[in-house]
Amino acid sequence: MNQIIKEKLAVLPTQPGCYLMKDKNNTIIYVGKSKLLRNRIRSYFTGANDMKTQRLVQEIQDFEYIVTTSEIEALILEMNLIKKYDPKYNVLLKDDKSYPYLKITAERHPRLLITRKVKKDKGKYFGPYPNVISAKETKKLLDRLYPLKKCNNPPGRVCLYYHMDQCLACSEQPPSVETYRDIVKSISSFLHGGYKDIKKSLKDKMLEASEQLNFERAKEMRDQIQHIEIVMEQQKMTLNDSVDRDLFGFSYDKGWMCVQVFFIRQGKLIERDVAIFPIFDDPTDAFISYIGRFYLHQHHLKPKQILVPIGTDVDLLAELLEMDVHTPFRGRKKELVELAMENAKIALEEKFSIIERNEERTVIAVERLGEALHIEMPHRIEAFDNSNIQGTDPVSAMVVFIDGRPNKKEYRKYKVRDVQGPDDYETMREVIRRRYTRVLKEQLPLPDLIMVDGGKGQMSAALDVLENELGLSIPLCGLAKDDKHKTSELLYGFPPAIISLSRKSQEFYLVQRIQDEVHRFAISFHRQLRGKSLFQSELDKIPGVGEKRRKLLLHHFKSVEEIKSTSLQAITKLGIPSNIAEEILSHLNKAEN
Repeated sequence: MNQIIKEKLAVLPTQPGCYLMKDKNNTIIYVGKSKLLRNRIRSYFTGANDMKTQRLVQEIQDFEYIVTTSEIEALILEMNLIKKYDPKYNVLLKDDKSYPYLKITAERHPRLLITRKVKKDKGKYFGPYPNVISAKETKKLLDRLYPLKKCNNPPGRVCLYYHMDQCLACSEQPPSVETYRDIVKSISSFLHGGYKDIKKSLKDKMLEASEQLNFERAKEMRDQIQHIEIVMEQQKMTLNDSVDRDLFGFSYDKGWMCVQVFFIRQGKLIERDVAIFPIFDDPTDAFISYIGRFYLHQHHLKPKQILVPIGTDVDLLAELLEMDVHTPFRGRKKELVELAMENAKIALEEKFSIIERNEERTVIAVERLGEALHIEMPHRIEAFDNSNIQGTDPVSAMVVFIDGRPNKKEYRKYKVRDVQGPDDYETMREVIRRRYTRVLKEQLPLPDLIMVDGGKGQMSAALDVLENELGLSIPLCGLAKDDKHKTSELLYGFPPAIISLSRKSQEFYLVQRIQDEVHRFAISFHRQLRGKSLFQSELDKIPGVGEKRRKLLLHHFKSVEEIKSTSLQAITKLGIPSNIAEEILSHLNKAEN
């Protein structure tokens, strides 16, 4: 703990608010909230913490806080700050999925659409649906039953759906606003359980048609009834009423939390959502924050009611979400909340072994690699490799690993500009210079460790540029390979010394993965360039001959050999200036000699 943190801990207020943890680069890495800032912030730096929280604390070099007048203000501020800064340790909902909804637009001629985005546009939304197939089937059923607009035709220009009585918007006298309002009301009723009345009405019409010996019409009614039953009555877990609800249950252990959400629509359980994430705060606070952000992202339409487990602060959630939040103490609703809790517990137990294996391969491996090199934990590693064949098309590539995982968005390719021939050391100098000149100019994050594919020569070239030209002091290591082109040794320091890593350790496997990945990336780039060069001709090397003129020449003369044997006048007849025509003939004849 540094002196700045010690001084700030001594004067922390006892009010509610938010706190922002920062690393050595002054980057916000975690945002939290508390109803008692002093106790919560001090808890990170005193007492025993699990390994995950210890890694967070090791990175904290400073913090700041914002005092609020109430806990609800702190919760809202926390959600907004996380959305703004996207701290790396606030991983909740970064990969949350969006479900499909049915939407009736608020246009003069309303349309029924499928969408994954819920907007405040006066449209009516229904859902969520378990998947897009379920949403499409429901839409297909509603399209048959209700004649909303299905085409882009102007009034008076009828479409195919008009002849099928499924689109009235393009008739000569379009429906009135009141007619549309009744149709929208009927669809809303249908989707909220009213389909049972529709089904009864269709059965009556089917029997009536059958009595009149109109079997074709009766069959049509029967098919519609079966479609309604298939689409609307597949659910097994139900409640007696048709109120739309979301049920939340959670479980936590070893600094991790699992939240399960059951979506109840029309009294039926249609889908569930599962999230597993690390927590650094009180579990009940983390659970409430999760629910708040669950709806803040606008991927999820708020239902009529939310059901949460006993012990949850329902008043705080109700005020935050401006909706009915309820804790059931008996009956079927309580059983469903307990079922969500049990599912969360099972899912967390099943995932623990996977999480632990992933941490062993990534974060813990990075931590141990830092210990082996006697440096701080290298969260961000940038690795470089060069590729050329006998000096042709020399290229270099860089890959980025963050906490032991590749971050492919930050990979970079380099065409070598200033080096002639197969000079691996000068190539490394050029690429290191270009990379970190740009990093400094654009104030991009600096790596905690640089890896270069090679030994003493490549390391010396890279260090010379970093320290003597750019004034940077960044740990740098070399990756040597054996005669089978496999990772053999990790070199560090100057003169380079071999760092002893067990061949069966996760840190050695991490180094091996990084070296294999940067080599793969460099080779694929080199092959890409070589592939392009194979399709180039001598014409591409002539100044003034671009793609259009090259195609014109080859289309008329069929080959480069035929162009060489033709006259200056034959080339100028194609509209090519005489000076360029002379250059073409001169270049091709020189190339031949």
